[in-house]
Amino acid sequence: MSNKTKTTNRKENCQPKLVPKLRLPEFRSKEGWRIRTLKELLFEAKKRNRELEFSHSDVLSVSGEYGCVNQIEFMGRSYAGVSVKDYHVVEHGDIVYTKSPLKRNPFGIIKANKGKRGIVSTLYAVYRPFPDCSTTYLDHFFSGDHNLNSYLQPIVKKGPKNDMKVNNADVLKGDICVPELKEQQKIAEFLDTVDELLASQSKKVAALKTHKKGLMQQLFPGEGKAKPHLRFPQFEKGGEWMESTVAENVLTITPPKKLQTSDYLTIGSFPIVDQSQDYICGWTNDSESLIDVGFPVIVFGDHTCALKYIDRPFAQGADGIKILRPRGQIDTAFLFYSMQANPVVQESYKRHFSMLREKKLLFPDPKSGEQQRIADCLASLDDFITMQTQKLEALKTHKKALMQQLFLSMAVVNG
Repeated sequence: MSNKTKTTNRKENCQPKLVPKLRLPEFRSKEGWRIRTLKELLFEAKKRNRELEFSHSDVLSVSGEYGCVNQIEFMGRSYAGVSVKDYHVVEHGDIVYTKSPLKRNPFGIIKANKGKRGIVSTLYAVYRPFPDCSTTYLDHFFSGDHNLNSYLQPIVKKGPKNDMKVNNADVLKGDICVPELKEQQKIAEFLDTVDELLASQSKKVAALKTHKKGLMQQLFPGEGKAKPHLRFPQFEKGGEWMESTVAENVLTITPPKKLQTSDYLTIGSFPIVDQSQDYICGWTNDSESLIDVGFPVIVFGDHTCALKYIDRPFAQGADGIKILRPRGQIDTAFLFYSMQANPVVQESYKRHFSMLREKKLLFPDPKSGEQQRIADCLASLDDFITMQTQKLEALKTHKKALMQQLFLSMAVVNG
């Protein structure tokens, strides 16, 4: 054996074993992972819908959050052109790359089709696995923003209109670090289980929010009604609710300029407090449910309510936000939920506050305690929704941490 061969062998033996920080128990004694180009794992699937086996009802799109989805089932309609004859055929288990940039993924996204067969636009690229590749594993790997962006950035060139300058073959030229097939499959199964927990918790949060909306519709009088459909037992024999206007019951205050800026009013932060001015305002933690309400959004503190359009950028001037302070007939928290149940919807921002002042308010006798009882019930439900939402976010954080330890990115390998 030549000295050169001996030196080469010594170098190979000295190479560190490529393994992730966290490895499933049954593979800890196995050989290390290998650096492979993606074209060793996938090949381009070029079948087209020439024979019109698939129709507009089979067109798929790729979502960053939900993966490959049927357009009609997911978005309510098909966005395909008149003819789908040239569309790519996508089998179950295929990998789809979309060249549409997202904010978190400026070079496009890579997802596995976990659902039914279908077709995608010619703007997508479709790849099929070789026998030693699990596309579910690749789907999990590329679901990490860092893994996806790090892989695509050296390959994709951006055009002047932010379009992707990359052909389908070049997408497979990058390197990734992968284990053997059985380990790929086990990692994929493990992360599928985590995803099932996430999906279950997400459905629970969504169901609670739907329940809250339905409950509010019953706790507050419907249009043309003077009494709610549902009342707490101690108030069932109570009379009709009083009717008045917002202007007659609420004092509108323009807060200090420093409470008008995005530095102080940011979705997700609560509360915003300016003790010197006795203003307490902010956005509820449950900002996602408020987005569904429309506008206005009422956010309350101990003695004030803050009103703002949430679909517009934060304004820097006095028209951007108002403090609504009840004059005494209406409890602050009750007003908050009443506005959620019956929002003022108006296209014109300039007319919005005048319309709000004219808005009719229905409320039970202030001395009866019914206002506080309704507000306490909904606040308790909000607390539970917040707790379950935090649990969902904790699961997402846990999954992200797991993925950082279960996968080996090329950045780590090269480092």
